[in-house]
Amino acid sequence: MSGNPDDDRLEKLRQEKMEKLQEQAQGQGGQQDEAAQEAAREQAEAQQDALLKQYLTDGARQRLNAVEMSKPDFAEKVKQQLVALAQSGRIQDRIDEDQMKDLLRELQPDSKSFNIRRR
Repeated sequence: MSGNPDDDRLEKLRQEKMEKLQEQAQGQGGQQDEAAQEAAREQAEAQQDALLKQYLTDGARQRLNAVEMSKPDFAEKVKQQLVALAQSGRIQDRIDEDQMKDLLRELQPDSKSFNIRRR
C-alpha cells in the first residue's frame, strides 16, 4: 500500500466485510442443508405411510396406532419391518388384525419375569 492511513482503514473495512459475507454464506448453507434433510425425512415418512396404507387393513392399522400411542419406539421398529417386508415382496396379501397381532408378538422383546418369594 501507499502507506496512506485512509487506504489502510479502507482495506481493513473491506477485509471485515468479506469475512462477514463469508460467515453469512456459510450460515445460509447450513440452513439449506437442514431444510433438505427435513424435506427428505418428510418424504421418507410419506412413502412409509403410503406403503402401510397399501398393505394393512383398517383393523391392523388401528392396532398399530394403538401400539404407537403406548410404545412409539416399538411401533417405529414394527413399521420399519413392515416396510422392509413390503419392499422385498414378502407380503402377498393385505395384513389383517390377527396377522398384525402375530407380528407384534414376534417382534416384541422378550420380557423378563421375576418371581419374588417371601419367606
